[in-house]
Amino acid sequence: MNLLLWVALPYVAVASLIAGTVWRYRYDRFGWTTRSSELYERRLLRVASPLFHYGLIFVILGHVIGLLIPEGWTKAAGVSESAYHAGSLIGGTVAGVAAAAGLAMLIYRRRATGPVFSATTRNDKLMYLLLGGSLLLGLAVTVVENGLLGPYDYRRTVAPWFRDIFLLRPDPDLMTGIPVLYKLHVLLGLVLTALFPFTRLIHAFAAPWRYAFRPYIVYRSRDGAGLATRDPARGWEPLTRR
Repeated sequence: MNLLLWVALPYVAVASLIAGTVWRYRYDRFGWTTRSSELYERRLLRVASPLFHYGLIFVILGHVIGLLIPEGWTKAAGVSESAYHAGSLIGGTVAGVAAAAGLAMLIYRRRATGPVFSATTRNDKLMYLLLGGSLLLGLAVTVVENGLLGPYDYRRTVAPWFRDIFLLRPDPDLMTGIPVLYKLHVLLGLVLTALFPFTRLIHAFAAPWRYAFRPYIVYRSRDGAGLATRDPARGWEPLTRR
């Protein structure tokens, strides 16, 4: 069972993520979207969407720092163990609460707005269930295991196991004695990773990152100062403001 959960399942999830993303890009490029519903309701969306997305960004950033940066590196940088866990507890709780609250508002909006609810598929419902469950389990891990009962040093068990996946040498024994909440959170995260390309979450890979690097747009004034000086083409007349 340990080999199945902590060795086979991670690679199945990664393979599904890669293959599913390639498949969606090649055969379902027009479906690579969130199917925006802003036209039906904007007031609640303006609050819920930024709250969820910014909260989720910091949640992901916290996972990257906690899982990919070895404990020795933070100690070498002068960050003590107590300071690290305090920052992880406070930052993780704030980011998790923000993301969970934003998601709850989005779900309420989807259920309470008729046209939005009509456009909700079974796939969407499953995605919301998995994403919400993962966020709530993450909050439970942060508040309960690292706060009330802890701190639990996951950087000696979960983090090395996670990094070893990419080195093709995961050690299932590292995950044997970890708290149950950690196990459930990791397993649900793997399931969400495997289904990621087949849900509307795929739009995360289409973030408009080029927008920040695009050239400036040149605007011309309406007074005619910026109009070209060459003669217009035959049969055409330049527009003038009266």
